[in-house]
Parts: sequence; C-alpha cells; structure tokens
Amino acid sequence: MKLLDGKVAIVTGASRGIGTGIAKVFAEQGANVAFTYSSSEAPAMALEKELNELGVKAKAYKSNAASFEAAEKLVADVLADFGSIDVLVNNAGITKDNLLMRMSEADFDSVIEINLKSVFNMTKAVQRTMLKQRKGSIINMSSVVGVKGNAGQTNYAASKAGMIGFTKSVALELGSRNIRCNAIAPGFIETEMTEKLDEKTVQGWRDGIPLKRGGSPEDIANACLFFASDLSAYVTGQVLNVDGGMLT
Repeated sequence: MKLLDGKVAIVTGASRGIGTGIAKVFAEQGANVAFTYSSSEAPAMALEKELNELGVKAKAYKSNAASFEAAEKLVADVLADFGSIDVLVNNAGITKDNLLMRMSEADFDSVIEINLKSVFNMTKAVQRTMLKQRKGSIINMSSVVGVKGNAGQTNYAASKAGMIGFTKSVALELGSRNIRCNAIAPGFIETEMTEKLDEKTVQGWRDGIPLKRGGSPEDIANACLFFASDLSAYVTGQVLNVDGGMLT
C-alpha cells in the first residue's frame, strides 16, 4: 500500500524544479497527478509521459495561476478528468529581485500576483470540492525568506510571508471539515535556477548551512508527501522549514 494510493493531487508550476520533484514523488506513491505549467510546454509533456509510465493517471494543464478565472476553469477541468481533488500544492512562483529603491511597481505587483494571489485563487477554487468531501490537504510553498526576509527581495519576501498568514487562517477556517492547510519553507534548494550561479556563490551558500549542502527538489517533495498523506492527519496550520538548519 502506497501512501497516496487513490488520491488526486494538483501541483501548480510543476514543469521544472521543486514542482517536478513533487509530482514525481506523488506519482511514485500512487497519486494521480494534475499539474500546471505556464510556458514550458516541452518539459511539461515529457513529465506527463513519465508520470503516466509509473502506472498512475497524470495530465498537464497550461494555466495562469495569477488569474482567478483560470484557476476556476482548471479546477473544473481536473474534476471532469479525475473526479475528485484530495491534495492541492500551491507551488507556482517567480522572482524579480532588486533593491527596494530600484524595484518597479510592475515587478512588485507581478510577484505578488503569481506567488500570493495564485494561492488565494487556487485554494478558493478547490475549497467547495474539499468541503463536500469533508477532507483535503492544502500545501503552500513558502520560503525561509518569508520567515526572515532578505535584502533585494522585498516583493518575494512579502509574497511568501503573506502565504504563511494565509495558511494559518485557512487552517482555522477549514479544520472543522477535516481540511488541513500547511506551508513548507524551503531554504537553498539546488535546481535548474541555481545552476546558473557561479560555483563560488553556491559554495558560499552551502558553507553557511549546518548540513553543509543545498537541498534537492526531492527533499521538498518528501516534506510535501508527509503533508499530503495521512501521516500528518493531526497536523494543520504549521510552517515546516526544510532548510538544512539555515534558520536554526
């Protein structure tokens, strides 16, 4: 018996990095996976094929997480294709880093819309289904930056901190219906994005982490697996730092 046998999960922003890692681990543990992408169609189609080969049902959907209407359509399409929604992972996100004095209003707004408003859009869209089922797990991908802040990332930090407040409020609102809502705060995770950094910078990050390494998408996916499964049946409203001890 696998941990997610028979469950249906939506993972937003899963065509690369952490999202891909989550989708793979969920599928390996028996979940049927609906996932979104915005522009990376080729990687999304490749992931869809890979997940289906694991013996589960998987489907990629092109969807704009920042759009309320697109979120509602996505949930309707997933329900039509899969029949239920048991797990939602709000993972879609972007960065547009700059010092506050140089940050444009457009760069602030776009990060808030894609990182934070998308969480409202998707959570509101799945809420009705989960309320009818009287069960569900919502997992929001925050960041250690949302806990402690970071120079040059006021927009990103604000979006990720807002996600934590949203998580705790939803946990209080929906707990009586057996719907749990938790957040994960990744630290320095080595993905395609960090491969663009020079090795000296990356090693500097690693040296400042008690475990002396960056995290992998699988490290985050395993934390998601805990929250998605019945292993965390009595856990809600929590923020789990998956950071190698960075904030210790």
